[in-house]
Amino acid sequence: MAAADSPGAGDVSQLAENLLYELQENFQALTEKITLRMEEMGERIDDLEKHVADLMAEAGIENTNEELRVKKLN
Repeated sequence: MAAADSPGAGDVSQLAENLLYELQENFQALTEKITLRMEEMGERIDDLEKHVADLMAEAGIENTNEELRVKKLN
């Protein structure tokens, strides 16, 4: 194999640097996507808890939102 066919040390270093940069960008994008999904799920859970509490109030069950939260923490 001729010396001109193999990449030089500078080329390999640049390729590695580019790869690490792309990995960092992809990791950052994935992190942002996961964070957004977690926030959305948290909002959905909050809405679900509110609806359950409303249904319980309509059914005459005496637990309040605060009592439900205390039980959830225990």
